[in-house]
Amino acid sequence: MSFLASVVKEIFGLFVDDGSLAIGILVAIALLALVAGFVPAAWLGALFFAALCLLLVENTLRRARNR
Repeated sequence: MSFLASVVKEIFGLFVDDGSLAIGILVAIALLALVAGFVPAAWLGALFFAALCLLLVENTLRRARNR
């Protein structure tokens, strides 16, 4: 059973390297879905791009600080 668990963990690691970044992306998607009815579609794309950039910068700075 531990072999199967390690295989599943390895496959999960291929898609999700950093859990906090993945959760941040999901939160950004959820928040933008909530405001989708109030914001023009062109702004949604720009807001999503900005949110992902901020998440990536924050994640990179946190990783660099830990090393």
